[in-house]
Amino acid sequence: MKRSVTTIYVLLMLVLGALSANAASDQHRGTSNQPITIKSNELVADNKGKTAVFSGKVVAKQGDITIFCDKMTVYYGTTQGDVDKIEADGNVRIVQENRTGLSSHAVYESRQGKITLTGGNPKVLQGADTVSGEIITYFLDDERSSVTGGRVEAVIHPKPKNDTRPKKGNADKR
Repeated sequence: MKRSVTTIYVLLMLVLGALSANAASDQHRGTSNQPITIKSNELVADNKGKTAVFSGKVVAKQGDITIFCDKMTVYYGTTQGDVDKIEADGNVRIVQENRTGLSSHAVYESRQGKITLTGGNPKVLQGADTVSGEIITYFLDDERSSVTGGRVEAVIHPKPKNDTRPKKGNADKR
């Protein structure tokens, strides 16, 4: 059972950590110095309101992490280049290598160091393993996560054991 809990923790940490790398401030571990490229059909920036709204087939990429959604809203703080919050809406998919997070809504809150996936039966997949629940939350600073609301489901496929013993019939006959 301990191995199963550890696997779920690592699964959530890797996928949700991927989202944090795209927007985390310097105080969080997920910070990356790589540029972020955001493509969309439309961008509406409001300097006074300190927001930027990307809409229509949004694809945000940084390193090996890609976020797909219908609409992404970036809320800026009072400091130049400081991001307070990012919201991704509609068909949210966060991909990093063989890990994927799915939901209809995702929020990254920099002050709380928290990422939350909600709506559309949020799910995190890594290979054949999955975890789902109504709300999947990852706390960056504490390296902990929670899956809450309704029934939580985790499907974990055990890894094959490496059997180093010789197979029957192949043993050296002396």
